[in-house]
Amino acid sequence: MSASVARTDASSAPGVAAAVEARKFSFWYGEKQALFDIELSIPSNGITALIGPSGCGKSTFLRSVNRMNETLTDIRREGDMLLHGKDIYGSGVDVVDLRSRVGMVFQRSNPFPKSIYANTAYGPRINRGLRGRALDEVVEVSLRRAALWDEVKDRLGTNALGLSGGQQQRLCIARALANEPEVLLLDEPASALDPVATQRIEELLFELKSQLTIVIVTHNLQQAGRLSDRTAFFYLGRLVEVGPTDVMFTRPREERTEAYITGRFG
Repeated sequence: MSASVARTDASSAPGVAAAVEARKFSFWYGEKQALFDIELSIPSNGITALIGPSGCGKSTFLRSVNRMNETLTDIRREGDMLLHGKDIYGSGVDVVDLRSRVGMVFQRSNPFPKSIYANTAYGPRINRGLRGRALDEVVEVSLRRAALWDEVKDRLGTNALGLSGGQQQRLCIARALANEPEVLLLDEPASALDPVATQRIEELLFELKSQLTIVIVTHNLQQAGRLSDRTAFFYLGRLVEVGPTDVMFTRPREERTEAYITGRFG
C-alpha cells in the first residue's frame, strides 16, 4: 500500500470483502499521466464517493473500473484493477460481459431514442436473449428498483426522450440495473438535475446500496456527506486519503483533504 495515502481507519474496510481493488494503478492519455499508483479498495454493498477538484483523476479512475477508457485512442495503463479478486484487464476477459457486471451512469442522461420499455430491455435482450414474459418481468423489476415504475407503467411504449431530466436519469439507472450488475458506477449523476430530482436520485441510491456496490464521482461535498459510507479524496491524479465519510469530513488526517473539504481550494 502506498505510504503517501492517508487512511482514516486501520484497514480499507474492516470485515467487508472488496468488490473493486486498484493495485498501483496508473493511467495515461498520450503523454499525460492522469493517475499515479492508485491503491484503493472499495468494499461490497455500500456507497463510496470519489471527491476532488476538476481534473484530479476521479472520472478517469471510475471509467477504468469497467474499461470504458478503452473507447479512446492513445491511452495506456499500468498496475491491476480487480473485480472480486480477478484482474479485469487479464487475458480472456469479455469486455461486454464486464460492462454488464459493472454498470455505468453518466453525468448527463443518455437514454436511447426508443421507448421506455426498449431502453430497459436492451441489455437483457441482447446479452441474455430474454424474450416475452421473462423480459417483461426484468423490465418491471428494474423500473421498480429505479423508483420509476409507478410513473411510467402506463406508457412503456412512449419515447424515453419525452421523460423529464430526472426521470431520464432514473431510466438510465434502470437500464444498468436490468443487466443485474455487481457494481454501479455513477459520474456526477445529479449535476444537471434540479434539487427535487437530485433528492430522488439520492434516495434511490441509498435504497440500492444494500443490493450492490456503488461508486459515485461528485463535486458536491454535501451530497458525498449525505450519501456515501466511504470517501476517497483525489488530487492531481493521486489518492490522498480514504476512509469512512463521517471521519473524513470531521477529522481528516491530511491537510490537503481538510483544505478541500473546508473550501480553501477546489
